[in-house]
Amino acid sequence: MKRILLFIMTNIAIMFVLSITLRILGVDSILAANGSDLNIQALVILSGVIGFGGSFISLLMSKWMAKRMTGAVVINNPVSNVEKWLISTVEKQAQIVGIKMPEVAIFPDSSMNAFATGASKNNALMAVSQGLLNNMTQGEIEAVVGHEMSHIANGDMVTLALIQGVVNTFVVFLSRIVGHVVDRMILKNEQGHGIGYFVTTMIAQVVLSILASTIVMYFSRKREFIADTGGADLAGHQNMINALKRLGQVEPAALPEQMAAFGINDKGGFMALFSSHPPIEDRVQALEQRAMEKS
Repeated sequence: MKRILLFIMTNIAIMFVLSITLRILGVDSILAANGSDLNIQALVILSGVIGFGGSFISLLMSKWMAKRMTGAVVINNPVSNVEKWLISTVEKQAQIVGIKMPEVAIFPDSSMNAFATGASKNNALMAVSQGLLNNMTQGEIEAVVGHEMSHIANGDMVTLALIQGVVNTFVVFLSRIVGHVVDRMILKNEQGHGIGYFVTTMIAQVVLSILASTIVMYFSRKREFIADTGGADLAGHQNMINALKRLGQVEPAALPEQMAAFGINDKGGFMALFSSHPPIEDRVQALEQRAMEKS
């Protein structure tokens, strides 16, 4: 629910920290070693370090951040019948899809939502909102859980982290090209890189990061259809369709974007290109078509 403002800002913030750290350490200065010429090979290496570094640090922190941002409480010792049933359902589905039992949590939100996150499919967190448990039938909840378990089993967290890393690398590379051009051609700085290069690079990095997020969101939307079919296989097509239709009847509260791409539903972005999920109607139609083809 799937990942926009916080997800983007997390990556941007980490890239900023890495950029500034490497600059302080003198690594960035190698780009100006030849006077007015860019060291393209060094720039590519630096871009990869910053780009993939930001993405994978975010991935490694994802479970911790999810718990902190949503208030999710991991069920270590289930006490209520609902908790016991939820643990049993996740355990059964984990065995079917062939992954280790993820952490299971409930977060205090009256809206119907759920998400999955984690650094790997065998080190994951699957969480549902209290509102989802209160307002859906068991079959519908099983379908939502199946959707999230499919995200985990398909390795979607790592897949999107890799895509984000590639996108970040291009953002860092192009932002430094822009900074170099401004520094040399507009500010007429002919030796080394001045403050103009640094400021222009940071601004370009923010703008390009926001624009490039549309690429990540495109892949996120594609993965949603796959997770829907996984939920349908685990809990039944009609349960998955019913769950999606129920979600489509209400306006969901947006998840923090760090885990939004792996949720079950979210608010559409201010533009479709920035939405991590396809429209509910399209997802339902795809499932209904699949059910007809299988019958």
